[in-house]
Amino acid sequence: MESVRQERKVRICLKMLEVEVKARVPGFSEIEEKLKNLNARFIKTETQEDIYFAHPSRDFGETDEAARVRKINDKFFLTYKGPKIDAETKTREEIEIPVEENIIIILEKLGFTKWRTVRKERKTYKLNDLTICLDDVSGLGNFIEIETKEYENKNKIFELFRKLGVDKKDCITKSYAELFDG
Repeated sequence: MESVRQERKVRICLKMLEVEVKARVPGFSEIEEKLKNLNARFIKTETQEDIYFAHPSRDFGETDEAARVRKINDKFFLTYKGPKIDAETKTREEIEIPVEENIIIILEKLGFTKWRTVRKERKTYKLNDLTICLDDVSGLGNFIEIETKEYENKNKIFELFRKLGVDKKDCITKSYAELFDG
């Protein structure tokens, strides 16, 4: 019995989790002031372009998965996102690896098709084990996204939203790509 528990624990540790929640906000100045007062550390500002792909033989809408290539400046990252495993947060397995730009050609040769492109200006902050992103998403507006890699920290996300003046009922677990569909 103990070896089965240990094996399960090892499998869980090998998974990369992303635990996140976002909320639409009218602007960032008030939130940035509150983050400053909480001693959040500013990390960077960057432009991100996310190209989401449709799988050639399975419907990611049905399986609740995603395949994405993210471009940040001249760097590219291929990301797999697994199905959501929690109703309150957007918690899912996430695997991301650095790649070259020609990964897009390879994916298309394998039958993947570009589904949606999401562009955003992102300011990133850190507060303990939470990452806070202030996203100006082209065509969608302004959002605050708070994430962690530890599922046990999900309540810290909602506590930080509260401190920033965002009610839990206003939190969103959809991806930006999903929000374009309504």
